[in-house]
Amino acid sequence: MISPMIIAVLVILLAVSTLFVYLESDQGADTILTYHEPEQVPSITILWAKWKPADYFQQLVDEFTAETGIQVKIVQHPWKDIQRHFFSEMEVKSQRYDMVIGDSQWLGYGSKNGHYSNLTRWIEQHHVNDRFIQTAMSSYAEYPKASNRYWAIPLECDAMGFAYRKDLFEDNQEKRAFLQRYGYALDIPATWSQLKDIAEFFNRPTEDFWGLLAWRTAHYDGLTMAIQPLIWAWGADLGNKQTFQIRGILNNAAATSALAFYKQLAAFQNPEWKNYYLDSGRSSHKPLIEGKVAMSMVYFATSAELTSPAKNKLANNIGFFAAPAGPVSRATSLGGQGVSIISYSKKKAYSFRLLKWLLRSQVQERWSELGGLSCGIHVLNSKKRLTTSPMHKAFSESLTFARDYWAVPEYAELLALSQQHWDKYLTTDDISAKDTLDNLTTDWENLFEYHGYYKE
Repeated sequence: MISPMIIAVLVILLAVSTLFVYLESDQGADTILTYHEPEQVPSITILWAKWKPADYFQQLVDEFTAETGIQVKIVQHPWKDIQRHFFSEMEVKSQRYDMVIGDSQWLGYGSKNGHYSNLTRWIEQHHVNDRFIQTAMSSYAEYPKASNRYWAIPLECDAMGFAYRKDLFEDNQEKRAFLQRYGYALDIPATWSQLKDIAEFFNRPTEDFWGLLAWRTAHYDGLTMAIQPLIWAWGADLGNKQTFQIRGILNNAAATSALAFYKQLAAFQNPEWKNYYLDSGRSSHKPLIEGKVAMSMVYFATSAELTSPAKNKLANNIGFFAAPAGPVSRATSLGGQGVSIISYSKKKAYSFRLLKWLLRSQVQERWSELGGLSCGIHVLNSKKRLTTSPMHKAFSESLTFARDYWAVPEYAELLALSQQHWDKYLTTDDISAKDTLDNLTTDWENLFEYHGYYKE
């Protein structure tokens, strides 16, 4: 029987032997070399939606990798499912992703539930507020609003606007016909009423040509991002974002008129385009590229495809304009995202290095060159930038009156309800605009009450 002491010695010798490797030298003698565990290649993984800016960002961070040796992988997930996917990952405190480029409305969810790392002190130390426009900091980084608490840095500025066929708008025959029919000159619309006239004028279904592509999809946020600018422009609102009062604000006469107006607009497009939005297979750019529509709602962040001759044979005929004015004011939907560090990541040091690198002026300029929409002050104010693409002037103008959806932690639940009610109104004739808004108001109030927003 082997004694316990002998067994212990054998175990120690075996363990020690694994620390060495034996290699035969050129002289035939055995040389003992210390064995080292191979170092892991430093890397981080970032989740973003599947769209063109994610491709541009991968190109940008490849340059960070070349400089630092830290590999960065951008995982792209389809827009229609990215919110559910990310929220599911966070509920189990997944470490699959180290960073996320998320919509502004995710800030409440990410911060309140502990999924995002608090960047407030880091942002103060690195003077981030001095580098990006205030709209971007408050929209893509700060939560709660006006709290000076930050959970992201701005990455992709964006807003809803329009692309249009310049050649049609400038065609003399079309201009004469429009003037005769409507009594004013065909031009970029200054009001939603004028935009409706133009959509009606160019709507020619028998020729498979349509006046407007207006977002209609019930997936993710497309329909909501399209309708809320009209609600604001008509003088209504989604609700009071301090008291969370909905009734009388969302379901008033102004909002009812705005919603009814949008249904009229949506009639000037091919019904088959209902789900055209951001997914590559059903991109809202497709009808413009195919020469089948006069105007289309767009996010400026995705417009590089429209102005690229390699991707669009009509590229030289594409122009852009900001959302027009309504009866009371002018507004558009804020798009864009900030980049956050996920609190469960074990690689935060690498993520902070990437954030610091992104703050550099030359990096923000490079981001803009690749096709991204930098929120950097010096980039937005650059005269060179305004001339690099026909969309930049309209984009910069849009940022001055862009507004955001609810940014509370319950954002996803609120969004699901607005998408559901507005989709039902647009796709059936069984309910009025007023009843639609009344029903949505009740559902939103019940949701806020359930989550404890109303004090007794």
